Formats: sequence, C-alpha cells, structure tokens
Amino acid sequence: LAESPRVRIDNGAVHGSISLKGARFDDITLARYRETVDPTSPEIVLLSPQGSPNPYFADLGWVAGDAGVAVPGRDAMWTAEGDHLSASDGVTLRWDNGQGLSFAKQVAVDQDYMFTVTRSVTNNSDKPVTLYPYGLLSRWGTPPTLGYYILHEGPIGVFDGSLQEYKYSAVTKEGQVQFDSTGGWMGITDKYWLASLVPQQDLQLKGGFHHIPEGDRYQVDYRGPPMTIAPGATIQVSDQLFAGAKLVTLLDKYATQYHIPLFDRAVDFGWFYFLTKPIFYVLHYLHQVVGNYGIAILLLTLLVKACFFPLADKSYRAMAQMKKLQPAMTAMREKYGDDKVRLNQEMMTLYKREKVNPLAGCLPIAIQIPVFFSLYKVLFVTIEMRHAPFFGWIHDLSAPDPTSLFNLFGLLPISLPHALMIGVWPLIMGFTMWLQQKLNPQPADPTQAKVMQFLPLMFIFLFATFPAGLVIYWSWNNFLSISQQWFIMKRHGADVNLFGNILSSLGLRKTKTSST
Repeated sequence: LAESPRVRIDNGAVHGSISLKGARFDDITLARYRETVDPTSPEIVLLSPQGSPNPYFADLGWVAGDAGVAVPGRDAMWTAEGDHLSASDGVTLRWDNGQGLSFAKQVAVDQDYMFTVTRSVTNNSDKPVTLYPYGLLSRWGTPPTLGYYILHEGPIGVFDGSLQEYKYSAVTKEGQVQFDSTGGWMGITDKYWLASLVPQQDLQLKGGFHHIPEGDRYQVDYRGPPMTIAPGATIQVSDQLFAGAKLVTLLDKYATQYHIPLFDRAVDFGWFYFLTKPIFYVLHYLHQVVGNYGIAILLLTLLVKACFFPLADKSYRAMAQMKKLQPAMTAMREKYGDDKVRLNQEMMTLYKREKVNPLAGCLPIAIQIPVFFSLYKVLFVTIEMRHAPFFGWIHDLSAPDPTSLFNLFGLLPISLPHALMIGVWPLIMGFTMWLQQKLNPQPADPTQAKVMQFLPLMFIFLFATFPAGLVIYWSWNNFLSISQQWFIMKRHGADVNLFGNILSSLGLRKTKTSST
C-alpha cells in the first residue's frame, strides 16, 4: 500500500484507498464486519493490491482502437482533486497522454458499498480518436471455498437477462467463457461478499470469465462498444462498482435504483427462489420485531408449521391408521415371515378391509419439502446469520456449536479433533429425531428398521459441522413435529404412548403384541 500515493476511502461502511498508480480500486476492507465475533478482530479484507499475498482489485479504463494512441495503463500516475472519498465528498482523478487526450475519473461512493465511476475523455488533438471502455476484476490465486453443492462461489454475472454461474474449476478448465450482452453485470462472489462491475446499462458489451495460468489468475471483465471522439469533443461513460456484503435488502435497493437486472441473484437462493426470498423477508421482518435472529428462526418455523397444519393433519391421520394396524401387521410377519408373497397378499387384504392407504402420509410431507428446504437455504446463505448471537454459548448462528460431548462441554481443558466436536444442539437434534421415530409406524422390513435406528446417530455427527442456526431450526422443527404428530394421532385414536415406546426400545419394558 505504501508503494504508491493513494486517495483514502472512508464512508462508515468501507475503509481503504484508491491507488493513484493505475487508478485501481485495490484496498477495500468492510468496517461493519470482522473476521471473528471478537469486535477487536481485523475487518474483512475484500480487495488487496498487487504484490500482497492475495491480490484482488478492480480496474476501469480504456483500450485504444488506433495504434500509437497512448491510454493510461497499470503504471500510469494519476493526479487527484481531493484527498479522501466519503459519502459526502467525491474525488476526481486526471491523466494526460501528452498527445492531446485528457482522461478523467469522477469517483463517488454512497453510505454503503456502491461506487459510481464516471469516466470521460476530452480530445484536444486535431484528429478523431476511437476508444473502447473496459472494466475488470482480477483475483490472483484460487481462494478456499466451502465446497457445498447448494452454494455458488466464484465468477457470476447476468448477461442479456440470463444468470451465469461458473465455479473456479470450470473456468480453469474452459480457459475463458464469453458472452454478448446489453448491460447486465458481472463479478466474483464468496458466500457473504461480492465484488461486481455494473456497466452502463445501454452499452453493447462483450463480457467474460477468464483464467490465466500464469499466477493462477481469475479475471471477470467486459469491453464496451467503440466510441469515436471528434477533435474538441468529450465522451463519457458512467459505471458502478459494488464491493461489499451481500445484504438482500441492499441488493434489491441497488437493483431498483440503477436498473440492474437480477442483482439479488448474487445471493444464491437456488431453484426455489420464488419461495426462498419471501421466506427471507418474513425472517427479516421477525428479526426487526424481536431483535434476535435465533428467536426469529423459532417464530418463522412455527408460522410455517401452522400454515401446513392441514397437510400435516392428513399425513398424521394416515400414520395414526397405520399405527392402529401395527399389532396386526406384527402378527402377520410372525406368521408368514418365510413366505414374502403370502405376507404381501395378507397385508394388502388388511389395507383394503380397513380402508388404509400406506402411501397416504407421504404426499403431504413431499409437498412440504420445498418449503423447508427453502428455509434451510435462507439460514445457510444469508449474511444476516453471520455473527448473530442466540442465547447461552451460541454467539454465532452461522458457526457450528462450539461445545463438545467429548470434553464434557468444556469442563475438561483438552482440545479435540474437528470430528469429535459434537455439541449440545446436535445432540438435542438427534434426540428429537429419535423421539419422532418412536411415534411413526415401524418399517415392515427388519433390516430397514435397524438402519432407521442408526439414522439419528448419523445425523448427530453430520449436523455437528452445520451452522448452529440450522441445527436449532431443525431441532425446533422436530419438536413441533412431535407435538403436532402426537396431538393428531391421539385425536384419531392411535396408541401413542411415547414414554412406553421409549422404554421398550431401551429394553426396559416388554412389547406386547396382538393377534389379528
């Protein structure tokens, strides 16, 4: 940073500077976000200059259409009118090519993460000159990614109204991917952060994603149409550069303000976008009311459960009917266990006689899956969960539960491998999942029944690595499902002695069977 003179940036949300050497945006940190929950930890570093461990910068300039015309390059030294950039004070950068062309960049920033760069060129020579405007983002080195299938990290853009997402590995394999577009935007996204170029929306562009093996560089760029400047004339292009956190409400505001197509898709809401985004806004509203995202998650899950109560009622009514037939089915398996064909025939006869459809409980549950997956997606991809506290030991809903069963939840001063960090909330989730199994009819196949018994244990280890917000949501959802299922099945006369089922499963009480 000290190798070139700079213009300081401070608007309350962004700290950093613009290098006067090359007029690059190469020093951006996010003042409202820290690396850890400790408020004294370093700010999130988004853009870094060339020569740093992980260079990542933006450049907006011109390409000459005629040989011999000098344009400002990466080593051009610009002069600045103004010593700092803030929400109330802009700066103007100037450079002269010594051939009659005068280049200027007027830079402004709002109170959040959007920079507006107005480039102009004045032709003081006696000949017309043709130039092409361009913009690029250059990121050196393949950054670490979370590697989740449901989360996109890497080059992203919207070209002619079509969203394009490419993983780093795909760009590396292709070498370059190019698109023609009128307007649009392109950038590089992380889980929570985005750097994006937003060209003037009426320009015909050639945009693309590139990988340069030398230095393992990724580049997202565009080139505009040729612009001819007559002697004594001036041309002007106005672009935006977004460099900051992917707040959904903020992206929506910018999409409306600057007419940026599909700008909110920088947040990976996935296939169920039409469900996921409304769910986010409900969660956001609940947070504004209660002031805690953990409580907002619990309330949102309760609302979703209430909305799907009629479907759940139908599903659990079918389960209640199956539950009542459980003793008869057990007796049949004991009687015809060696004759699978006869067993299936007798069971089908039983279903017809009692007017029970064993698949009736599946459809209502299947309809609910997209909604609950969308809720899961909201909790996983949105930055609002990051460093948001709940209660007790949960200080960050986006991080795994920090406690572990294997050091007695912190009582033993020993460090554990990541695989043994089985916290309180994953255990609660596994226990509620096990309780829910005890309410459901047991699978007819004994092997399948044994596999199902191990599922809660497997999910405990799986969910131990998930963000605490997701585990809390899943545990609360299981608890509501248990309560709802017990109430509905009890109302329909099924035997739902949950305590007795638990004792039986632990071998503390003998299970009674009935004959047909």
